[in-house]
Amino acid sequence: MTGLLIEYVMPGSIADELEVVAGDRLVAINEQPLRDLIDYSYYTASEEEMVLEVEKTNGELWELEVERHAGESLGLTFSAPAPARCSNNCLFCFVHQLPKGLRKPLYVKDEDYRLSFLNGNYVTLANLKASELSRIIEQRLSPLYISVHATNPELREHLLGKPRIPRIMEQLRRLAAARIVLQTQVVLCPGLNDGEELQRTVTELAELYPAVQSVAVVPLGLTDHRQNLPPLVPVDREYARKFVTVWQPYAESLRKKLRQPFLFLADEFFLKADLPFPPLREYGDFPQIENGVGMVPLFLREAGQVLRRIRQIGTFRVTIVTGVSSYDFVREFLVQLADRSGLDIVPLAVENKLFGPSITVSGLVTGNDIVAAVAGKSVGACLLVPDVMLKEGEGLFLDNVSLGELQQRIGSPVCVFDSTPAGCYRALRSFSKSVSGQVRA
Repeated sequence: MTGLLIEYVMPGSIADELEVVAGDRLVAINEQPLRDLIDYSYYTASEEEMVLEVEKTNGELWELEVERHAGESLGLTFSAPAPARCSNNCLFCFVHQLPKGLRKPLYVKDEDYRLSFLNGNYVTLANLKASELSRIIEQRLSPLYISVHATNPELREHLLGKPRIPRIMEQLRRLAAARIVLQTQVVLCPGLNDGEELQRTVTELAELYPAVQSVAVVPLGLTDHRQNLPPLVPVDREYARKFVTVWQPYAESLRKKLRQPFLFLADEFFLKADLPFPPLREYGDFPQIENGVGMVPLFLREAGQVLRRIRQIGTFRVTIVTGVSSYDFVREFLVQLADRSGLDIVPLAVENKLFGPSITVSGLVTGNDIVAAVAGKSVGACLLVPDVMLKEGEGLFLDNVSLGELQQRIGSPVCVFDSTPAGCYRALRSFSKSVSGQVRA
């Protein structure tokens, strides 16, 4: 079906005055058919006069003339489009390693350049059509987030599990020539795309700077559910230590050469290696923060800032859950927070029983694993859960356990907090106001 399904019309908006309603479909603007939200944004970006073609819920076609001030919104919200599906068969694909019983959308593999532009999703471009590449250039869809993994064509085909895919460097050169900003990543698979192959990948991507703004190297994630999948070598402590000692100095040398941080190692490497993080200057403006690069250094900086302004809160006891990999630095912050606030704070590392012990990040902790972790323990007046463990806006863990169910099963109140030091402090102060007096465990 063509056009965009209208989900909501803002009261008092231009669209509302034109009697457009939810359920109508916006088909075209100035005779330009609309394929998706990007077309809508593109064709309404600067036009002050336009003609909208709207298909009403009864099938009638309306042509509506619009005059507006520059930048004035039409007042339309559209249903989210279904993402294009991924046809790759990546050796390290995390979706292929998921157990049964999770939220259904988690089993969907998307490979959609539109979501890369709109939401920052990483895409390989291996499924990109020539017409789509031309559209990216024509409409200046920038920045894009590209999963490169390797620039060696044969190795890349092996990693993606797909033959005869477009040459990634040819695609990137064309995008770079069109001044499309590119943030890239490499999922590191020991013995496959590390060593000389990683050197080749980083070198070739650096040649496209400043169009290619960054390269993040992140370790592959391996769950306990890799039945009938190719064997892969995990990144363990020894490997991480060797990797960091070689590649972090190289990243710093690239920063000096390019005069801007370019190569970034994921926080997980430093956590696994038990090595100190680079100075904050090595992260620039944190272009790969959503890729797990620089989150811990930022946490540590903010923790110091928060601790300098802590006030007494109370004397009640709370438990705060975290992932295994973040436990040490979170615990250090919480010990000092408890000392300065008067609270009895118990940090609790939750082992990932669903995915397996090698998965240690907080974002993949499940509701059932939290229940198992607190079994037989007194959590005190409240259990605090970082929001990164939940689906935004729905309050569901990966295994479909809701906050209400978790609260019922552990028999204690559950509070969700913004997973930052300041967010934790705010949540504790807010909870203290909700209890009458001081609650003792």
